[in-house]
Amino acid sequence: MKIGINAFGCEHGRSGIGSYILSLVKNLPRTDYEFQLFGPELDKYTYTSDIDYISFAGIDIADTNFAEKMWHFKNLNSFIKKQKYDAVIYPSGIDLLPPILTVPSIFVIQRLLSANLNLLAKIGAKRTLKNASGIICPSKFIKADLAEYGITDSEAKVIYNGIDTSLFKYRENDNSEAVFIQPFSIRKPYIIYASRITSPEKCHIELVKAFSIFKKKFGTAHRLVIAGSDGDNTETVHNAVIQSGFSSDILLTGYFPHENLPQLYASADLCVFPSMAEGVGLPVIEAMACGIPVACAAAGALPEMAGEAAVFFNPKKPEEIANAISNLIDTEENKERREEVIQKGLGWISRYNWKTTAEETVKYLDSIFKKKV
Repeated sequence: MKIGINAFGCEHGRSGIGSYILSLVKNLPRTDYEFQLFGPELDKYTYTSDIDYISFAGIDIADTNFAEKMWHFKNLNSFIKKQKYDAVIYPSGIDLLPPILTVPSIFVIQRLLSANLNLLAKIGAKRTLKNASGIICPSKFIKADLAEYGITDSEAKVIYNGIDTSLFKYRENDNSEAVFIQPFSIRKPYIIYASRITSPEKCHIELVKAFSIFKKKFGTAHRLVIAGSDGDNTETVHNAVIQSGFSSDILLTGYFPHENLPQLYASADLCVFPSMAEGVGLPVIEAMACGIPVACAAAGALPEMAGEAAVFFNPKKPEEIANAISNLIDTEENKERREEVIQKGLGWISRYNWKTTAEETVKYLDSIFKKKV
């Protein structure tokens, strides 16, 4: 049985969905299924350069969102027929689809749909999801969100994403005064928040306010590092930093390569993750794997993903965030509390393993095709 995996809509492997595809295919067990990725010709060696049992079919197409959408609308079904796919997996969910699904289709829904779609789009999403042969959700929170689209409990499967434990792993924090990650030299100690500056729901503003409260109250040398690409909310966040009174202690890195994040985490005093709209929230798990304590929002999928291994706060209350920070910074008073949170995190991360993710995905495919027989 030949299964296509759609690698479009992944920013050439740089997005979260791109990381999902790369990690999934690297860990897919050898089975009777023949998997083949398909996507832009530019990505020919992005995903399969070191995997000999999964092929890649490249499509020569302009590198624009419009060109990709038009290709899916006009050409995808004929391409599926030509490649003789028995089914197609869509890691980017319902963003790029043909007008009609001609083979069994499995959607991976990596984000909350209810918060991002207008009424017309929601009607289309509901119809598409109802025609799906399978739906994979990386959290119970996202699965629950799909109830708005008429998806019942039995129509979607929760399969947690993994983390790359060869990258995100415990490292002893040295006593150096700064960490050097090109092109940055970041003075320690610092607090890390790795997130793109997109919507207000990411709560960058609240974190900046909390950092100001923390600095005024405790007067420590800590800096705040916000690592992530600029987005729709960038100007507002930059203005908040300027007005905070501590702009010299707040670093906005812009785009930060995923492969460099482990060093950034491992050298941090703690990770603070105030986003209230996370459908998955893997950055908190990656931070735990690097051996630092995590404080995060009691919102979205974060309580589910972090379990009892993090300290939680109300992301709309800067005072609460500031208190969480003060309780986890590396001081003699916090030593026992910090160590407890760190050890809980290191124990918790075993739940997020890409090998398990890939194996459960194959088992889910088995169950789907058994129903078709």
